Amino acid sequence: MRFSPAGDPGTPDDRSATRYLVWLAGRHPLIFSAGIVLGIVWTVAQALMPAAVGRAVDAGLAHRDPDALMGWGLALLGLGVLQAVAGMLRHRCAVHNWLAAAYRTVQVTVDAANRLGAALPRRVAAGEVVSIGTADIEHIGSAIDITARGAGAIVAIVTVAVILLDASVPLGLVVVLGVPLLMSVVALLIRPLHRQQQAYRDQEGRLTARAGDIVSGLRVVRGVGGEPVLSARYRAQSQALRTDGVRVARVESLLEAAQVLLPGAFLVLVTWLGARFALRGEISAGQLVAFYGYTAFLVNPLRNLTEAADKLTRGHVAARRVVRLLQLTPGLVDPARPVPLPAGPGELVDVESGLVLSPGRFTALAATAPEEAAAIADRLGRYVDADVTLHGVPLRDVALATVRERILVADNDAQLFTGPLRMELDPHDAADRATVEAALVAASAIDIVDALPDGLDSRVAERGREFSGGQRQRLRLARALVADPETLVLVEPTSAVDAHTEARIADRLGAARRGRTTLVCTTSPLVLSRADQVVFVEDGKVVAEGPHDELLAAEPRYAATVSREEDR
Repeated sequence: MRFSPAGDPGTPDDRSATRYLVWLAGRHPLIFSAGIVLGIVWTVAQALMPAAVGRAVDAGLAHRDPDALMGWGLALLGLGVLQAVAGMLRHRCAVHNWLAAAYRTVQVTVDAANRLGAALPRRVAAGEVVSIGTADIEHIGSAIDITARGAGAIVAIVTVAVILLDASVPLGLVVVLGVPLLMSVVALLIRPLHRQQQAYRDQEGRLTARAGDIVSGLRVVRGVGGEPVLSARYRAQSQALRTDGVRVARVESLLEAAQVLLPGAFLVLVTWLGARFALRGEISAGQLVAFYGYTAFLVNPLRNLTEAADKLTRGHVAARRVVRLLQLTPGLVDPARPVPLPAGPGELVDVESGLVLSPGRFTALAATAPEEAAAIADRLGRYVDADVTLHGVPLRDVALATVRERILVADNDAQLFTGPLRMELDPHDAADRATVEAALVAASAIDIVDALPDGLDSRVAERGREFSGGQRQRLRLARALVADPETLVLVEPTSAVDAHTEARIADRLGAARRGRTTLVCTTSPLVLSRADQVVFVEDGKVVAEGPHDELLAAEPRYAATVSREEDR
């Protein structure tokens, strides 16, 4: 039996956490059912062993019958072999079910993140997604895994109760009434544990998100002197999380103690009653031995039941987090009847700002406020709903996949991922080596590749942490140039490089994109002076257009905006 993640995880049932767990169990019905059946066979075989020992004592030893002793001895051997084989197969099924539930959860979570796209950071904290991929998948897998042992425990307890009722009604009633009582006591601890685990997970997700925000903006925070303030806030939240963790651990410790104490006390009671009945002659010596065996055996089923309640509770808490993510809908959806776009480059118009991008031209956009340029880029790429047209067709009437194929927006929030650098620059493996090298030259990034031990075949670490901020920016620009979209929108592509590198990029960018529509959002004079057309935006509106030199002479506000860039 080999496990491999599903190519298509299917459509999850996100109506509730319980329905999601049931959906996971139903993805592998044969193995899931086999695990439950084998779990029942495994525990029932163990449950019948004390009965076989008792019969061997009564029939073989008390009555001195060698044949009966041999027969019950062979029966005990058969039960042992059956229990061992069923236990091994059950464990294999349980591991498969654990892995299938955990990794299918990863798959549907990644699918949900991809579906949300650019809306994900605005809708879900990074810590939420991280918690799902680390702690929650373990709890969900354990909730599916425990069903086999939980089902076996229930059937085994029922089997033992029937045997005890047949031998002694009072002892049987002790088991029949005592087990539900024990589970009720455990449930009193599980309910507050459920609530506190949920609060702890939410707090943990928020703290993880804050840590990510601090690390990503550490340079800026230090520059404005805000590091002590943020550190103090993080420290306070961390201590609050620690307090919540101790509170959860306190309830968990009580639950663990109850799992040992309550079954132990119950079994002491059964053994004591059995011994009294044997002394009064109400049960035989073999039945007393069997009762003692049941007291030792019942420890595992009772602990499995309390463990099942605990793991199912944890799995439900984790599944609730997954369901919250799955229920989120992206801010933008495809139109009911997508309109096709004419082939070839066309005029791209942002109605709100008045920006008109002529096809095939290298245009630069300078805005008095950087957020205004970023907002225009988001509208042009249809990352927000807006009145933008291409070839006169509203982008909201076009399929999102078509918009992404025709218009690429590259900003500094894009990340580098782990893997060979060649695949990082050309993830679709659609460009030849010459195209990749030309993009690296245009982005002034060839020196980065030359410094790597294996060149383009070198592996990139997570988030490209071996590169400086300027190097990562140049590699992101090269990746955008390799994609060679019909329309490319670059947001501050040279903000982290030195002036000499910026001048080289400005000189080469126009040639690299010749004949293709390109918009660069920047206030750098080096880039603005190389553009075919410069658009000046103030208060979110286009207020002037023309070559860089003419705007410098005619527009004082434009000159002031550009001068601020030169003064930095």
